[in-house]
Order: sequence, then structure tokens, then C-alpha cells
Amino acid sequence: MVVAAAIREEIAIPEGVEVIIENNEVSVKGPNGEDSRKFTYPNVNIKEEENVVILETVFPKKKDKAMIGTTRAHINNMIVGVTDGFTYHMKIVFAHFPMTVKVQKDTVVIDNFLGERHPRTAKIVGSAKVAVKGDEVTITGINKEHVGQTMANLEQATKIKGRDPRVFQDGIYLISRE
Repeated sequence: MVVAAAIREEIAIPEGVEVIIENNEVSVKGPNGEDSRKFTYPNVNIKEEENVVILETVFPKKKDKAMIGTTRAHINNMIVGVTDGFTYHMKIVFAHFPMTVKVQKDTVVIDNFLGERHPRTAKIVGSAKVAVKGDEVTITGINKEHVGQTMANLEQATKIKGRDPRVFQDGIYLISRE
């Protein structure tokens, strides 16, 4: 049995992006804004050298290897977010009752869903921005988790209970991601 003494992953930092690492808190600045996150897993060391973020662990266990990959994915998402951003497109679908969707501060209000008297609401998480135009809802932001959770909140708010889903297909559904 061979045990690896250390695992090292490298993430290239693109032009125009600045990465600052202090006490395992990674801050990424780019043309679209700034995003930061604290990584608390004890066996993963994060440092930056010559436009490369280096993730290291010594005498890794299975969980340490998994955390290296998870941390790498989070930092990659932060870099993509501050350079390109994330955009999710959703479609408003109704057959029975015409619903209206509007944004009020940090919530999305869905009126007349299946003829209900009380409006349903979905929370907008963090720095995500929601725009409603006709029967399309566009969610944008630099933090992938905030954009994805906002999209999930919209889908969950229009979940139908107690009716046949083959007949009542009303709701707000994801159609594409960028």
C-alpha cells in the first residue's frame, strides 16, 4: 500500500482578477465585483503564489482529498462569478389561472397561483438579482450559491400539492443556465 505524502492542487488566476487570502478567508475581486468566503476545514492549506492559488494537504485521508476538490470547486466558482457571473433563465407556465409575478425588495411575489387568494412568496438570497419580463424570469449574480438557491426558492414556492401533476403543470421552471 502506497500512501501519498501530500496532495497539491493549483488554480490559475486569470488576468484582471485579484485573489487575497488571509486566515483561510479567500477574497476574489474582478470586473463584476467582489466575493469572499471563509474555508474552515483544518487539513487544507490555502496560499497564493505568482497568480496561482495552491491547495495542499499533508498525509491525506479520504475526507481530506474530498475537501481539496470541494475547496477547488468553490474557488473556481468565485473566479467565474467575478469575471462572467451566473445567469439562470426560468419560464412562468400556467394553463388554468393567469398568475402574476413581481419583485418586491428581497422577495418574489406570485399572485393568483392556481386561483389562490393569498400570494405565494420566494426569498431572494444574498446578492442575486431577479428580473421578470413577460413570462420569463432571469436570475443573475456573482455568487453561484445565491443564484441557485434563489432559483430553487422560486421552484419550491410554486410546488403543487394535492392535485394531479399531469394535469396541473403550472409553475415557474428552470429552462437554462449560463
